[in-house]
Amino acid sequence: MSKQFAVIGNPIEQSRSPELHHAFAQKTGLDIQYSKRLAPLDGFKDSVERFFAEGGIGMNVTVPFKEQAFAQCAVLTERAKIAGAVNTLWMQDGQLHGDNTDGQGLVNAIHALDWSLENTDILIIGAGGATRGVIYPLVQAGVKKIVIANRTLARAEQLVVDLKAAVPNAELQAIALNDLNGDFDLVINATSASLSGEALVLPENLQFKHAYEMAYGKPSTFLDQAKARHVPTSEGFGMLVGQAIESFSIWNGVKPELKDFL
Repeated sequence: MSKQFAVIGNPIEQSRSPELHHAFAQKTGLDIQYSKRLAPLDGFKDSVERFFAEGGIGMNVTVPFKEQAFAQCAVLTERAKIAGAVNTLWMQDGQLHGDNTDGQGLVNAIHALDWSLENTDILIIGAGGATRGVIYPLVQAGVKKIVIANRTLARAEQLVVDLKAAVPNAELQAIALNDLNGDFDLVINATSASLSGEALVLPENLQFKHAYEMAYGKPSTFLDQAKARHVPTSEGFGMLVGQAIESFSIWNGVKPELKDFL
Protein backbone atom coordinates (compact mmCIF):
# COMPACT_ATOMS: atom_id res chain seq x y z
CA MET A 1 0.00 0.00 0.00
CA SER A 2 1.53 3.33 -1.09
CA LYS A 3 2.01 6.08 1.48
CA GLN A 4 -0.41 8.93 0.69
CA PHE A 5 0.73 12.55 0.28
CA ALA A 6 -0.89 15.61 -1.29
CA VAL A 7 -0.55 19.30 -2.04
CA ILE A 8 -3.53 21.50 -1.21
CA GLY A 9 -4.32 24.92 -2.65
CA ASN A 10 -6.73 27.01 -4.70
CA PRO A 11 -5.96 27.08 -7.62
CA ILE A 12 -3.93 23.84 -7.68
CA GLU A 13 -3.69 22.73 -11.34
CA GLN A 14 -0.37 24.54 -11.86
CA SER A 15 1.41 22.69 -9.00
CA ARG A 16 4.46 20.64 -9.94
CA SER A 17 4.73 19.03 -6.50
CA PRO A 18 3.40 15.60 -7.55
CA GLU A 19 6.00 15.16 -10.31
CA LEU A 20 8.79 16.27 -7.94
CA HIS A 21 7.79 13.99 -5.08
CA HIS A 22 7.29 11.01 -7.39
CA ALA A 23 10.77 11.68 -8.82
CA PHE A 24 12.24 11.79 -5.28
CA ALA A 25 10.46 8.53 -4.42
CA GLN A 26 11.79 6.82 -7.54
CA LYS A 27 15.33 7.99 -6.70
CA THR A 28 15.09 6.78 -3.09
CA GLY A 29 13.17 3.56 -3.77
CA LEU A 30 10.02 4.55 -1.86
CA ASP A 31 6.44 3.69 -2.79
CA ILE A 32 4.30 6.83 -2.53
CA GLN A 33 1.18 8.36 -4.05
CA TYR A 34 1.15 12.17 -4.21
CA SER A 35 -1.99 13.96 -5.42
CA LYS A 36 -3.32 17.49 -5.92
CA ARG A 37 -6.26 18.61 -3.76
CA LEU A 38 -8.34 21.66 -4.59
CA ALA A 39 -9.85 23.05 -1.38
CA PRO A 40 -12.75 25.50 -1.36
CA LEU A 41 -11.59 28.91 -0.11
CA ASP A 42 -13.78 28.45 2.98
CA GLY A 43 -13.10 24.71 3.37
CA PHE A 44 -9.37 24.37 4.03
CA LYS A 45 -9.60 23.08 7.61
CA ASP A 46 -12.13 20.36 6.73
CA SER A 47 -10.06 19.26 3.71
CA VAL A 48 -6.93 18.85 5.85
CA GLU A 49 -8.77 16.96 8.59
CA ARG A 50 -10.34 14.62 6.03
CA PHE A 51 -6.98 13.89 4.39
CA PHE A 52 -5.34 12.83 7.66
CA ALA A 53 -8.46 10.97 8.86
CA GLU A 54 -8.19 8.88 5.67
CA GLY A 55 -4.62 7.88 6.57
CA GLY A 56 -2.66 10.60 4.74
CA ILE A 57 0.97 10.92 5.89
CA GLY A 58 1.98 14.42 4.82
CA MET A 59 0.59 17.43 3.01
CA ASN A 60 2.10 20.46 1.31
CA VAL A 61 0.21 23.75 1.46
CA THR A 62 0.27 26.38 -1.27
CA VAL A 63 -1.50 29.66 -2.02
CA PRO A 64 -3.69 30.95 -0.41
CA PHE A 65 -3.73 28.65 2.63
CA LYS A 66 -0.28 28.93 4.28
CA GLU A 67 -1.47 31.28 7.05
CA GLN A 68 -4.56 29.12 7.71
CA ALA A 69 -2.32 26.07 7.96
CA PHE A 70 -0.18 27.94 10.49
CA ALA A 71 -3.27 28.68 12.61
CA GLN A 72 -4.45 25.07 12.46
CA CYS A 73 -1.23 23.43 13.75
CA ALA A 74 -0.87 22.30 17.35
CA VAL A 75 2.94 22.09 17.05
CA LEU A 76 5.14 24.42 14.96
CA THR A 77 8.86 24.40 14.15
CA GLU A 78 10.91 27.49 14.99
CA ARG A 79 11.16 28.55 11.35
CA ALA A 80 7.39 28.15 10.88
CA LYS A 81 6.73 30.34 13.94
CA ILE A 82 9.01 33.05 12.56
CA ALA A 83 7.56 32.80 9.04
CA GLY A 84 3.98 32.96 10.34
CA ALA A 85 3.07 30.49 7.59
CA VAL A 86 3.20 26.72 7.03
CA ASN A 87 3.78 24.79 3.80
CA THR A 88 4.39 21.31 5.26
CA LEU A 89 1.96 19.35 7.46
CA TRP A 90 2.13 15.95 9.15
CA MET A 91 0.41 14.14 12.01
CA GLN A 92 2.48 13.04 15.00
CA ASP A 93 1.16 11.64 18.31
CA GLY A 94 -2.33 12.69 17.26
CA GLN A 95 -1.31 16.34 16.79
CA LEU A 96 -1.01 18.34 13.58
CA HIS A 97 2.58 19.53 13.08
CA GLY A 98 3.66 22.33 10.75
CA ASP A 99 6.91 23.53 9.22
CA ASN A 100 7.91 26.10 6.60
CA THR A 101 10.55 24.72 4.23
CA ASP A 102 10.50 27.63 1.73
CA GLY A 103 13.43 29.51 3.23
CA GLN A 104 15.62 26.42 3.56
CA GLY A 105 14.65 25.55 -0.01
CA LEU A 106 16.00 28.93 -1.14
CA VAL A 107 19.22 28.49 0.87
CA ASN A 108 19.75 25.01 -0.60
CA ALA A 109 19.10 26.32 -4.14
CA ILE A 110 21.65 29.11 -3.67
CA HIS A 111 24.22 26.63 -2.34
CA ALA A 112 23.53 24.35 -5.34
CA LEU A 113 24.52 27.30 -7.57
CA ASP A 114 27.80 27.50 -5.61
CA TRP A 115 27.00 31.05 -4.50
CA SER A 116 28.26 31.72 -0.98
CA LEU A 117 25.98 33.14 1.74
CA GLU A 118 28.63 33.40 4.46
CA ASN A 119 29.09 37.01 5.69
CA THR A 120 27.07 38.43 2.79
CA ASP A 121 24.93 41.53 2.35
CA ILE A 122 21.60 40.75 0.69
CA LEU A 123 18.84 42.90 -0.75
CA ILE A 124 15.33 41.42 -0.86
CA ILE A 125 12.76 43.26 -2.97
CA GLY A 126 9.26 42.84 -1.54
CA ALA A 127 7.98 42.65 2.04
CA GLY A 128 5.28 39.99 1.79
CA GLY A 129 4.99 36.45 3.09
CA ALA A 130 7.68 35.13 0.74
CA THR A 131 10.24 37.50 2.30
CA ARG A 132 9.11 36.78 5.87
CA GLY A 133 9.60 33.06 5.24
CA VAL A 134 13.22 33.24 4.06
CA ILE A 135 14.94 35.68 6.44
CA TYR A 136 15.57 33.29 9.34
CA PRO A 137 17.05 30.49 7.16
CA LEU A 138 19.23 33.00 5.28
CA VAL A 139 20.67 34.33 8.55
CA GLN A 140 21.16 30.75 9.82
CA ALA A 141 23.18 30.18 6.62
CA GLY A 142 25.55 33.04 7.51
CA VAL A 143 24.06 36.17 5.92
CA LYS A 144 25.12 39.18 7.98
CA LYS A 145 22.93 41.97 6.59
CA ILE A 146 19.52 41.96 4.90
CA VAL A 147 17.94 45.09 3.42
CA ILE A 148 14.23 44.81 2.62
CA ALA A 149 13.00 47.17 -0.11
CA ASN A 150 9.29 47.67 -0.66
CA ARG A 151 6.98 50.10 -2.45
CA THR A 152 5.24 50.79 0.86
CA LEU A 153 8.10 51.54 3.25
CA ALA A 154 5.91 51.01 6.35
CA ARG A 155 5.38 47.37 5.39
CA ALA A 156 9.13 46.72 5.14
CA GLU A 157 9.69 48.55 8.44
CA GLN A 158 7.05 46.40 10.13
CA LEU A 159 8.77 43.25 8.87
CA VAL A 160 12.06 44.44 10.38
CA VAL A 161 10.31 45.08 13.72
CA ASP A 162 8.63 41.65 13.62
CA LEU A 163 11.79 39.70 12.82
CA LYS A 164 14.62 41.57 14.58
CA ALA A 165 14.45 39.46 17.75
CA ALA A 166 14.52 36.21 15.72
CA VAL A 167 17.81 37.11 13.99
CA PRO A 168 19.95 38.94 16.59
CA ASN A 169 23.18 38.07 14.74
CA ALA A 170 22.21 39.94 11.58
CA GLU A 171 21.46 43.53 10.64
CA LEU A 172 17.96 44.09 9.21
CA GLN A 173 17.08 47.31 7.43
CA ALA A 174 14.06 48.65 5.51
CA ILE A 175 14.12 51.03 2.56
CA ALA A 176 11.57 52.33 0.08
CA LEU A 177 11.77 50.83 -3.41
CA ASN A 178 12.35 54.33 -4.84
CA ASP A 179 15.44 54.77 -2.65
CA LEU A 180 17.20 51.62 -3.86
CA ASN A 181 20.97 51.96 -3.83
CA GLY A 182 24.06 50.31 -2.37
CA ASP A 183 26.32 47.36 -3.07
CA PHE A 184 25.10 43.80 -2.42
CA ASP A 185 26.39 40.26 -2.82
CA LEU A 186 22.92 39.07 -3.83
CA VAL A 187 19.59 40.62 -4.81
CA ILE A 188 16.44 38.46 -4.44
CA ASN A 189 13.18 39.41 -6.12
CA ALA A 190 10.40 38.24 -3.78
CA THR A 191 7.68 40.37 -5.43
CA SER A 192 5.06 38.97 -7.79
CA ALA A 193 6.18 41.40 -10.52
CA SER A 194 7.16 38.67 -12.99
CA LEU A 195 3.90 36.78 -12.35
CA SER A 196 1.76 39.88 -12.89
CA GLY A 197 3.90 41.12 -15.80
CA GLU A 198 4.85 44.34 -14.01
CA ALA A 199 8.20 45.91 -14.76
CA LEU A 200 10.63 46.19 -11.87
CA VAL A 201 13.23 48.83 -12.63
CA LEU A 202 16.62 48.55 -10.94
CA PRO A 203 18.46 51.87 -10.62
CA GLU A 204 21.91 52.27 -12.16
CA ASN A 205 23.56 52.99 -8.81
CA LEU A 206 22.43 49.66 -7.37
CA GLN A 207 25.39 47.27 -7.48
CA PHE A 208 25.09 43.49 -7.00
CA LYS A 209 27.06 40.31 -7.74
CA HIS A 210 24.20 37.75 -8.07
CA ALA A 211 20.46 37.91 -8.79
CA TYR A 212 17.78 35.39 -7.76
CA GLU A 213 14.17 35.50 -8.96
CA MET A 214 11.82 33.53 -6.66
CA ALA A 215 9.23 33.00 -9.41
CA TYR A 216 9.97 30.60 -12.26
CA GLY A 217 8.78 29.87 -15.77
CA LYS A 218 7.73 33.47 -16.53
CA PRO A 219 9.53 36.35 -18.29
CA SER A 220 11.29 38.49 -15.66
CA THR A 221 12.34 42.10 -16.23
CA PHE A 222 14.34 41.73 -12.99
CA LEU A 223 16.47 38.91 -14.45
CA ASP A 224 16.71 40.68 -17.83
CA GLN A 225 18.31 43.69 -16.14
CA ALA A 226 20.70 41.50 -14.15
CA LYS A 227 21.74 39.64 -17.33
CA ALA A 228 22.31 42.98 -19.09
CA ARG A 229 24.84 43.72 -16.34
CA HIS A 230 26.48 40.30 -16.87
CA VAL A 231 25.60 39.19 -13.34
CA PRO A 232 25.05 35.45 -12.60
CA THR A 233 21.29 34.84 -12.34
CA SER A 234 18.80 32.12 -11.44
CA GLU A 235 15.04 31.78 -11.45
CA GLY A 236 13.18 30.04 -8.63
CA PHE A 237 12.87 26.46 -9.86
CA GLY A 238 15.73 25.42 -7.56
CA MET A 239 13.89 26.91 -4.59
CA LEU A 240 10.76 24.96 -5.55
CA VAL A 241 12.74 21.72 -5.70
CA GLY A 242 14.65 22.62 -2.53
CA GLN A 243 11.55 23.20 -0.41
CA ALA A 244 10.00 19.97 -1.77
CA ILE A 245 13.10 17.98 -0.80
CA GLU A 246 12.92 19.41 2.73
CA SER A 247 9.26 18.31 3.04
CA PHE A 248 10.03 14.88 1.58
CA SER A 249 12.84 14.44 4.09
CA ILE A 250 10.64 15.40 7.08
CA TRP A 251 8.02 12.83 6.08
CA ASN A 252 10.23 9.99 4.88
CA GLY A 253 13.51 10.39 6.77
CA VAL A 254 15.55 10.30 3.57
CA LYS A 255 16.93 13.30 1.66
CA PRO A 256 17.43 13.26 -2.12
CA GLU A 257 20.31 15.33 -3.56
CA LEU A 258 19.06 18.68 -4.92
CA LYS A 259 21.57 18.80 -7.78
CA ASP A 260 20.10 15.56 -9.19
CA PHE A 261 16.85 17.38 -10.02
CA LEU A 262 18.01 20.71 -11.44
